[in-house]
Amino acid sequence: MDEYTRKFNTAEEKDEQIHHILTSVYEALREKGYDPINQIVGYILSEDPTYITNHNHARTLICKIDRDELLQVLVKNYLEL
Repeated sequence: MDEYTRKFNTAEEKDEQIHHILTSVYEALREKGYDPINQIVGYILSEDPTYITNHNHARTLICKIDRDELLQVLVKNYLEL
């Protein structure tokens, strides 16, 4: 049995997961010719998944993120906290 205590930072892992999903969604929107920023903002404001393309499963990915968590990560990263 391992004698060391292990710490898991689930907040960091969640932030990384959100970053990965948001980057993938951004790329899928860009590939389809959409303005990714406008589409993602539309989704965040309305929570209507039709703002996000199905290309590369982007809509499925974005729906895995809680909108409140997404906003928290975006504000935190914008303010570099």
